Amino acid sequence: MPIIEVNGVNLFYEEKGAGKETIILSHGLLWTHRMFRDQVDFLSRNYRVIAYDHRGQGQSEVKAPFDMDTIAEDAAALIQELCDSPVHFAGLSMGGFVGIRLAARYPELIKSLILLETSANAEPVENLPQYKTLNGIVKWLGIIPPVASKVMHIMFAESWLSNPSNAALIKHWKKELSSNKKSITGPVEGVIYRKGVEDELSKITCPTMIIVGDEDVATKPEKAKYIQMGIAKAKLHIIPGAGHSSCIEKPDQINRLIGDWLEIVK
Repeated sequence: MPIIEVNGVNLFYEEKGAGKETIILSHGLLWTHRMFRDQVDFLSRNYRVIAYDHRGQGQSEVKAPFDMDTIAEDAAALIQELCDSPVHFAGLSMGGFVGIRLAARYPELIKSLILLETSANAEPVENLPQYKTLNGIVKWLGIIPPVASKVMHIMFAESWLSNPSNAALIKHWKKELSSNKKSITGPVEGVIYRKGVEDELSKITCPTMIIVGDEDVATKPEKAKYIQMGIAKAKLHIIPGAGHSSCIEKPDQINRLIGDWLEIVK
């Protein structure tokens, strides 16, 4: 089992492929590296792919603190340990919070940046009561079925959830959500109480691509547009029918976009 100790914490990671270029995949809150399973299979044909679990999630060690600056330091240390040259970094939601910080603070580590369903801003005030209530329930009971059902409507597009052909996938990913331990409350607090990094966008000079689903209710498309406006020459793609988990909902489109992007910037 590939475990690496970096920044004082043990992180789990999966590595596949042996290309000259490396792409790091950084997952969203409440998920693990497994949310990128379709991307790992696709990209590893031509690239070295590393997908890891954030501290306190998946198979990585549960160890505080869980603030976004610390999580970004974890990622920087992981890249420094595993890679001899700058990498392409793809982060979704929480992974995007990490990606923005890395590209702004460690430009020597990042060759290009891919941001999916993410934001440079602090969590909107109007979201806090709902998220705090859900996190309080999880702290005592775990992600019980009513909580998992509620979260599914945050994580996925309504059009995707209502499509009968997605029934098996919905069942699978709801089970993945429910597998989170009660300790997930630490990472959740790290996300919902994060500081905004709006003033760091202008420091990002690497090629940057931003992707957002047009049905994302967690980080709405205007958040992606804000990032695009803050990073010089950043490219923005809006995915019809996708929500906050576009790599799961629309894997073929995401694979095509990332694959085409890597061909341009490698």
